[in-house]
Amino acid sequence: MAEDRKLYVAIAGNIGVGKTTLTRMLSEKLGWKAYYEKVVDNPYLSDFYGDMERWSFHLQVFFLSNRFISQKEITEWPASCIQDRSIYEDVEIFAHTLHKQGNMTDRDHKNYSELFAVMASYLRKPDLILYLRSSIDELVDHIKKRGRDYEQTIDINYLAELNQAYEDWIERAKKENFNIFIYDMNNRDFEHNEEDFKILYDSIRDLEKQTWLKGV
Repeated sequence: MAEDRKLYVAIAGNIGVGKTTLTRMLSEKLGWKAYYEKVVDNPYLSDFYGDMERWSFHLQVFFLSNRFISQKEITEWPASCIQDRSIYEDVEIFAHTLHKQGNMTDRDHKNYSELFAVMASYLRKPDLILYLRSSIDELVDHIKKRGRDYEQTIDINYLAELNQAYEDWIERAKKENFNIFIYDMNNRDFEHNEEDFKILYDSIRDLEKQTWLKGV
């Protein structure tokens, strides 16, 4: 019966929105295994923010390869788990935006997208995507507070384009039958406000109940 209730939840959202914090909090509350995005030991991030055109392809391939490893583990993991950013965001948000801006060539984008398509065909889709929607002002504030040196020079226009890419992707994902819960971060603080966190926690508990009933 426990195997019938194995769930996979992905936290989606822009840079600085709070995905890692929410992943940790939900993992601890639910007792689920957490998978985190490789940021601290990423060898390309600092170079990327200094020269996006030069390093965009390298950075995206690094993220994609590491995310694929996590996705493979998620598929094989015998219990429920939660992930800080899904593999779909790599191509739908970041590679898409970098290509649109001219920071990734047509050739590299085509190569990258074809690689992603092959990888994604082998992987399990999330049972639920929690999309954290935030204003640019709040993103900038969070980025400043967490104090990563290489993030302090992020162009606001880049964040705005990523936000729009997220909104466009969420609409497409709904049509592709992804299960999505949209959480508006404006005037909410799930890290310090128990009621705000409960909204997100309850969305997963509701999913667990639905899964249980389907297994009966």
